[in-house]
Amino acid sequence: DAVKAGVLDGKSILVSVPTASGKTLIAMLATLSHLSKNKSKVIYLTPLRALASEKFEEFKKLEKISGGKIKVAISTGDFASKYNELDDADVIILTNETMDAMMTFQKSWIYEIGLVVSDEIHLIGDSGRGPTLEMILTRLKTGYVGKKPQIVALSATISNSSLLAEWLDCKLVESEWRPVPLSEAVYSNHTITNQDRVESEGNLDKKRETRHSKPAIGLGLDIVENGAQSLIFTMTRASSVATATEAGKFVAEQLKKDELEKLIKISKTILPRETEDQTKLVKKLADTVKNGTAFHHAGLDQRCRTIVETEFKNGNIKLLTATPTLAAGVNLPARRVIISSVFRFGPNGNAPISILEYKQMCGRAGRPQYDDEGESIIVAKGSPNQYLEHYVDGIPESLESQILEESSLRIHLLGLIATSSTFSAISEEKINEFFSQTFGGLSDGKLEGKISERLRELKTYDMITDEGGFKPTKFGQKVFWLRIDPKTAFDITAHLEDYVKGNKHTFGFLHMITNLPEFYPQF
Repeated sequence: DAVKAGVLDGKSILVSVPTASGKTLIAMLATLSHLSKNKSKVIYLTPLRALASEKFEEFKKLEKISGGKIKVAISTGDFASKYNELDDADVIILTNETMDAMMTFQKSWIYEIGLVVSDEIHLIGDSGRGPTLEMILTRLKTGYVGKKPQIVALSATISNSSLLAEWLDCKLVESEWRPVPLSEAVYSNHTITNQDRVESEGNLDKKRETRHSKPAIGLGLDIVENGAQSLIFTMTRASSVATATEAGKFVAEQLKKDELEKLIKISKTILPRETEDQTKLVKKLADTVKNGTAFHHAGLDQRCRTIVETEFKNGNIKLLTATPTLAAGVNLPARRVIISSVFRFGPNGNAPISILEYKQMCGRAGRPQYDDEGESIIVAKGSPNQYLEHYVDGIPESLESQILEESSLRIHLLGLIATSSTFSAISEEKINEFFSQTFGGLSDGKLEGKISERLRELKTYDMITDEGGFKPTKFGQKVFWLRIDPKTAFDITAHLEDYVKGNKHTFGFLHMITNLPEFYPQF
């Protein structure tokens, strides 16, 4: 369908299909076709460093296929090719945040982009990372940084994909096809109820289940005992570590001597030689791996994440626990996926995850070439029916832009002013024109009013001036480089001034810092 839509002929497309349905293949075909006809660069954007690393390894294969004619480079927060390698590269893999920085620095190769692949574009609806991606795509699709490139947007199934395609000026390619059929179910009170409302106890041993504290572990062990792998999603980093540690005691009992010996060798590769780098988290990971389990979350460094991903793919790690970030693209399929809870703690307390996020997680079930079916099970509290109706039978939510939310708009308004006024000030008319071309501006009738209000705030914070157009002050420029909410910067400086004057106690200042949204891990 993507080929019929003209992706090999330079046409922009939005591919909206289930998780693990071959989206990367479309991107690689588009890349090969583009480079065979053009000298311009291909940019591959991802939301995660782990996903960027994975795509880098996949696209490096193009170097071999082309006999070295195609050069692939990467730039993320974990590692990067040298700047001259980025200049010379034909394909550059970047996280969205790195691409944003490259646009800010106005690297010369930014003006040589001919094809942009935006992976996991549905994350444009994420309140944390979505606005940055939306600004990047707005700049690219409007020709704000050079010639308008071909766009290949890759998305999970969403309900308003046609609106997203309209905004991107892309042809829409939709499909429900999966390489491995998926069975979805809910576990409650020792019973598994599948999507057809058929109940069964499966192979779960109630006596064995009482040996551990988490039903998710029993569901994971059940599949490991049958020679397959399981992936347990937990909602916090701490619970992912605790679950992997507890499960390891039971997984080790199922392993043969040679398997355990191999795991000990893998465990040793996790511990670096430099003693100071052997953090408690790394030591804990090494210990869990000895038992055939592991955990994966953003708190691990790239080296540890790579080892875990590789050994899970190789089948040496039998049970993996992970936070939901792993669902966002990293290709680590397992026969059975267990979602230990559908509630996540956020700013407003415990809140249920979205249907879209659930579909992303259960989409990791089923390994092509190994499984004839993938299994996904939600661990529920109470009756399974409401879980089945909402998540299993539910349709993923519509994407909603976050760019016009107060904090996001302050950040990106200041960013637009700071990057647009190098030689001359930018008018409010130009600002309105730019934001009207964002995904949020497509349907927001109060756009100009929201922009005017945020501009007044930025002037109050002494971050911009308005003299025949808007320009950043020195303070505003520094805040822009930090990429924090201007209100946060204003609050910090105000408290610092009071502290210096002796009007505030140290404890009060620290209390203010710990209440800032930037103080806590965002992803």
